[in-house]
This record gives sequence, C-alpha cells and structure tokens, in this order.
Amino acid sequence: MNSSTHDTDTDTDSESEAPIEIRRATHDDYDAVVDFTGDIWPDRGGDYIPRIYHDWLEDDDETDRKTFLAEVDGEAAGIVQAVLVADDEAWFQGMRVAADHRRKGVSHRLTQACFDWARERGATVGRVMIFSWNAASLGAARTSGYEPLTEFRFAEPNPDPDAEGPYRVSSDPTAAWRYWTHSDARDHLNGLGLAPEESWAMRELTPADFERFAEESAVFAVHGRDGLAGVAYRSRTYDREVDADDSDDATESSTETWAEYGVGAWDDVDAARSLFAAIARDAADCGADETRVLIPETAQYVSDAPYAGAGISDEPDFVLGVDLTSY
Repeated sequence: MNSSTHDTDTDTDSESEAPIEIRRATHDDYDAVVDFTGDIWPDRGGDYIPRIYHDWLEDDDETDRKTFLAEVDGEAAGIVQAVLVADDEAWFQGMRVAADHRRKGVSHRLTQACFDWARERGATVGRVMIFSWNAASLGAARTSGYEPLTEFRFAEPNPDPDAEGPYRVSSDPTAAWRYWTHSDARDHLNGLGLAPEESWAMRELTPADFERFAEESAVFAVHGRDGLAGVAYRSRTYDREVDADDSDDATESSTETWAEYGVGAWDDVDAARSLFAAIARDAADCGADETRVLIPETAQYVSDAPYAGAGISDEPDFVLGVDLTSY
C-alpha cells in the first residue's frame, strides 16, 4: 500500500524553533522513521511505512522519485516522497511528521522540497491523495497550497469465472478511450485514473494508455443497446500479506492476490452489471482473491455499484492538486 496521506502539521515556522534540515532519506534512517510512524493509526491497522520502507526508498539510479527526510537538531522529524508519474505530473505521498515536531513547519518545508524537486524536472502539476477521515491532513494540505480536485471510492466485485451481464464487453482500446472522453466520470475525476507505474497514485489518462492496457493488462468497453456504455482497465495485480488475525487460518499469516482496476464508468445499472461481470471474469483469470475498481464518489455511481451486485469500500478518498507553475 502506498497511500498519499499526510500527518498533522502546520506551516508556522517560528524563528525561535531549531532550524529544519531537509535531505534525502536513506536505509540507515529506518529505525528513526519507525520510531515516529510506528504508532500512527493503530485503530486502522497502523501505518504502512514501517512495513515497506526499504522497498519504498528509491535506488541510487532512479531519477523519477526522491524521498525527503526532515531533521530538527539532528533528529528525524518527518518524511515524504515525490514521484514523477508523467512528463509533467508529480505525485507526492507518505507525508508523516513526528509528534514531537508538529506545529513547527516541518510538513510545509517537506512540501516545498517536493514542489521544488518536481518543478526542476518539468512537472507543472502535483497531486496528493488523502483519506476522507483524515481531517488534520486535509487542513495541512490546503495550508500548503493544494486545492481540491476530486473524490473516489472503490467498488469490489467478487472474482467469478462464470459472471455474466446483459451487454457485450469488448477489449477494444479505441472504443474504451472514446467512451472515456465523453464520460461524466472523466469530468468528475478530472481525467485521472490509477497510474500503472506507481501504486496508489493517479495521473491523467491518454489514448496511448488504453493501447498499453489492451496489450499488457486488460481493457474493457461495454457495448450497450444504443452504443458505448462503459469502460474500465486493469492497472495492476499484486500480492498482499494478511495477518493471522485477518486470515481464515488463525495460526499463520497468508497472502492474497488483488486485481486493481484504475477506473470504472458506466451509463446505467445494466452497463455496470456487464462491466463488473467482465471484471469478475478477468480477476478470476488472474487468480485474484479480491478486486477493487476506482469509481467516482457520486450518489449515482456509489449506489449503482451495490445495486449491480458489487461491494463498495467503507469510505471515499480525496485527491488534491497544486499548480506548480505558480510557485
């Protein structure tokens, strides 16, 4: 999991406070980072950063991402990662600030480091994803200059090799792109879908993407009674460890496979049923145990999904963005 949530902080950088130093995070910082992230969100399963830290950091030869660490008096005080997800689009993720160093301007300094890094590499826009329940992070992001862009939720159809729907679903990338260009979902999502290059990141979709999805993963175009009626694509599959407490076998941990679909859009409930059936068959073919399909957070889409037989996630996520040309 690579969610782009922030932790609590403000941009009040008082002259009386110790100076904040920003540098690249390293593997040697692991223990220090775990110290201030290990007790975050215990009621929601805890923070993911301690589990993925070493894999999360960029290699020396990777130039499309950088992880920044903030230090106050030589002590690790915060962390964030910046990633280029397209030639001019940046994604910022994993902002965390140590409890002892909040309200000192740490998140503001880390955010500015991300903005500077992304601008130097040609990015004109930067975005973050924040859980809807994380009010402190939403406020901190707005304070740092982000503006609200969109919100989404996940639909969760069960993998099923025999699932059927009333409409035909093709794998024609041109038809899928054509539907997307005229979809109200595209308007609501600001043209964004899950990025296949980076987990838990979004970027603007292009015609070339749909050609790539058709060749490398899967693309779906629903053909309704009166023409094109829906679209989706598979962004990735991945394995996730399940703790013993969450697995059927309480004696040991296990692994489950997820199939992730970067967007789902449709005209009506029959189109949704057809799209979810195609996704269910594809997920079963991938050997997936679970699925998630990004859908717009609107009353229509969120109510259509269970009406069409799919589960939905408990809460939405928000995406905010910043015009980097103005900084």
